[in-house]
Amino acid sequence: MRILVIGSTGQLGWELHRSLLPLGKVIPVDFPEIDLTDQKSILDWVRSKKPDVIINAAAYTAVDQAESEADLAQKINSVAPGILAEEAHSQDALLIHFSTDFVFDGKKKSPYQETDSPNPLNVYGETKLAGEQAVQQVGGESYIFRTSWLYSTRRDCFLTKVLHWAHSRENLRIVSDQTGSPTWSRTLADTTAQWLALLNAKDKTWRKNHAGIYHLAGNGSVTRFEWAKKILQLDPRKNEQVCASILPAKSNEFETAARRPGNSALDCRLFQKTFGLFKSDWLTSLELAMSSLYQS
Repeated sequence: MRILVIGSTGQLGWELHRSLLPLGKVIPVDFPEIDLTDQKSILDWVRSKKPDVIINAAAYTAVDQAESEADLAQKINSVAPGILAEEAHSQDALLIHFSTDFVFDGKKKSPYQETDSPNPLNVYGETKLAGEQAVQQVGGESYIFRTSWLYSTRRDCFLTKVLHWAHSRENLRIVSDQTGSPTWSRTLADTTAQWLALLNAKDKTWRKNHAGIYHLAGNGSVTRFEWAKKILQLDPRKNEQVCASILPAKSNEFETAARRPGNSALDCRLFQKTFGLFKSDWLTSLELAMSSLYQS
């Protein structure tokens, strides 16, 4: 199996490259080798590599910056997925496209299901939703995985920022009115690899019949404030923290260009029921991630 991983240096793409190696030949690519704003660049890569599986783990993810760079976000998040879906369909390849919890407005009180209507609050969410729609319009063997609050131990993200703040500031204030499902990139990559191995054993009819949108995130939900407290508690270098207090705050106390949904937790039961795979809860994954810190 030839697997093209687009966005291979990102939080998820880097882990996917590692997790997918037992399944076949992994072809990693990222900017500037591939330019997702350029249709020719996309087509040249896909057509020259002739993959059996195309995984799009790339995205314009600067949520606030997207408000002033909507055209760029639209090309990467909306147009490129549609091009990939069309080319995958023409090559009879499987497409896996990763999307986001930010397609929802956060007004629901419980975790979002796949049947809930999207209503993004910001440009990032709007462009990611348009990307989903572009993929679905093409059809074929295309799977869309929405994830939530993705983090890594090796790239800049909420987890690494909280640790940096705790080791450099005496007082922290973290928003307590935003709820999501923290997802470790390694767990997401491993689950994707297990799922792909399972899917590879199915025939094309089964794969096409089960194609569509699935939620794939850390099971359960937590506020950013409670998540930050857990990160500090699990820090292997807790004795080096200078943080004396961590206090809850409201989102409106921080000025940001983009609005965030109050609740973007995802219900992942459909994925688990359909494929018989269980993705671990957010806290277990966080404990594993924190235990791996500073080991390399």
